[in-house]
Amino acid sequence: MNLILLSPDDVENDRLARVRDPRRLKHLSDVHGAAVGDTLTLGLENGPMGRGTLLEYRDDEAVFDVSRLDEAPPAPLGIHLVLALPRPRMLARSLEHATALGVKTLTLLNTRRVEKSYWQSPELGAERMQRHLILGLEQARDTRLPEVRLAKGFRPFVEDQLPGLLGDSRGLVAHPGMPHECPQRVAEPVTLVVGPEGGFIPWEVEQLLAAGCQGIHLGPRILRVETAVTALLARLA
Repeated sequence: MNLILLSPDDVENDRLARVRDPRRLKHLSDVHGAAVGDTLTLGLENGPMGRGTLLEYRDDEAVFDVSRLDEAPPAPLGIHLVLALPRPRMLARSLEHATALGVKTLTLLNTRRVEKSYWQSPELGAERMQRHLILGLEQARDTRLPEVRLAKGFRPFVEDQLPGLLGDSRGLVAHPGMPHECPQRVAEPVTLVVGPEGGFIPWEVEQLLAAGCQGIHLGPRILRVETAVTALLARLA
């Protein structure tokens, strides 16, 4: 935890914030060895960040002075990540990694090779996903929560949503065997589409290319989804 992210419920007024949840309190104790008077990096959810002084510290509560949070969070990554819904354990890691790298809009997409049971996973619950997004923000010292959208139909997404996205951004579909190498340091907004374990089926690739996406690859190696997502985002940033 490189930043203690404060939720609106933590903030008492313009000067004070109270942290009461066990996870953050344990981190303050075990990692920071925090004591009254220490100055730590804090951030307000979807707001500014900076340094705050620990005013009170007990087993069940930490009180911070938040009157000096006046720094802007890091600039967002100009990439809308469209990710075929991974298996639950991989989803958790993918959310954290994408958030840490600065993704602010993420669409979880259904495809032929996405198991139907994945859509019933508790990991898709709002509270679980929020937790993983927060972990990503804390790791990267960021405060802006990403927006996560669910697209449970591939065809409706490609026909109804993707054209609007591509009107404002460059569409890239990452899939083995595509003709173009993934570009580097793209200055324009990007809609990046990444398939599931096993990849898209040929019909899905055809539909994405026909909609205006460019097919790209990361070389001859076949990567796990979470590894591919991290590599693609780092290369495009």
